[in-house]
Amino acid sequence: MKRTLQTRVLHTVERYSMIRAGDRIGIGVSGGADSVALLRLLAELRAKLGVRLFILHFNHQLRGADADEDEMFVAGLAKEFQFDFVPDRADVAGEAHRNSWNLEDAARRLRYQFFASVVASHGLGRVAVAHTANDQAETLLAHLLRGTGPAGLAGIYPVVGPIIRPLLDIGRDELRDYLLSLNQPWREDATNQDTSRTRARIRHKLLPLLQEEFEPATVGRLARLAGLAREEEIFWHSLEDERFAALASCEPSGAVSIRIADLLSPLPLFAAGSRDGEPEQGSPPMPMLALTRRLVRRIFLELRGSRQQLTARHVEDVLHLATKSQSGSRIELPGVLVERSFDRLMFSSASPHAQAEKIGRERLAGPQFEYAIALSGSSECARIVVPEIRRRFTLKVVDWPSGSRETRLGRDALDFDRLRWPLIIRNWRPGDSYRPHGRRRVRKLKRMLLESHVPRCDRTSWPVLTSAGTLVWAMGCSIADEFAPGSGTRAGVVIAEEDF
Repeated sequence: MKRTLQTRVLHTVERYSMIRAGDRIGIGVSGGADSVALLRLLAELRAKLGVRLFILHFNHQLRGADADEDEMFVAGLAKEFQFDFVPDRADVAGEAHRNSWNLEDAARRLRYQFFASVVASHGLGRVAVAHTANDQAETLLAHLLRGTGPAGLAGIYPVVGPIIRPLLDIGRDELRDYLLSLNQPWREDATNQDTSRTRARIRHKLLPLLQEEFEPATVGRLARLAGLAREEEIFWHSLEDERFAALASCEPSGAVSIRIADLLSPLPLFAAGSRDGEPEQGSPPMPMLALTRRLVRRIFLELRGSRQQLTARHVEDVLHLATKSQSGSRIELPGVLVERSFDRLMFSSASPHAQAEKIGRERLAGPQFEYAIALSGSSECARIVVPEIRRRFTLKVVDWPSGSRETRLGRDALDFDRLRWPLIIRNWRPGDSYRPHGRRRVRKLKRMLLESHVPRCDRTSWPVLTSAGTLVWAMGCSIADEFAPGSGTRAGVVIAEEDF
């Protein structure tokens, strides 16, 4: 069993490119069986993976002395295996009350904020957490009971930014058997037995019922369903983003407009159902209906920053407006007004007051932008024009001299192998921070720009580069230390920028 679990974890790590040799990897360890099993498995694999491990523990301060004993237990594990131990704690209940969050949501938010801070402060490449196939199955059932579309069937993703989940294909019982075979103790959280919570009722009542009365392999089959749904969602998100960029127009007022013909037939292959550029009255062509609905949701996301509150009924109302209504007709979605103007639909903030506030914020904030950049191999070159700030950026892959840590371009060069593609070039956002090369501490970019005498009006549109959500470069500043070329660098990415 031990060798089998190691092989399966290694396969998952390699399949999703979760870890690279030389990485510093954090492990979120609560003290429960799943996270302790993750610690033991990665400890056994660390030589093969070539990584340095850090144990991260977050004390939610929800269980009094039991929570403190959990922390001491995890500290003992870190000492036993000689891993760096990084603890933190917060008053989760107090934060939940102050922000009107439910307790589970508050715990999750604060825990992942802690992980993000350790990634920045300790230069971690990834943080591994111990979600299992059972967690995946419980998530899918919770989504189904709440009401979900195909996106909800994707469940928990193996990789999200710096967070990785190497145990997502392994069942909880297997991990406990593995720990028992090692005589490895763990801590039990009594609150997991509280069936007043939906997740606990699914875990202790619904899943056992399905396994005993219907299908013993329920967990594995739900986990496989999630994997298939994730593949579909990755494809759909890529397609809807590409079609949004190609077909939608972002107006100076902040509104988003799209030709009705393009909304109803967003791919040229199926555009034959319209004459003279005007859509036929009726539903979108059946092959395009799914993409049409997703485009509506994508436009809503652009305006609201979230797809929450947008229901299937709202999407159908937009399609009715596009196919059955006359010019001048309008409907209201949550926070968004949709109006038909001849052959176009215009999506904007729901009220003039809200729209004026949006325009005012954007005028103060400066241009907002975000572009993806992809490079795949040696000697490649990518150029990206950012019209919002009238600048052109060039990224070129170059061979790096063996054993050399820096060149005269070192300030604007990154280690190719440490990056995760595509990179994103975007404007500065509040809270942006990283550890500059050669510095010991993380610094806020806002402070760095202030010290560099960058005018206030230019700061909010200042270009930065991110890799998997992590800041790696900001124009005119030192690169992030964890992405700097070193003695083991084989290829560098040199960044140049100019006016156009």
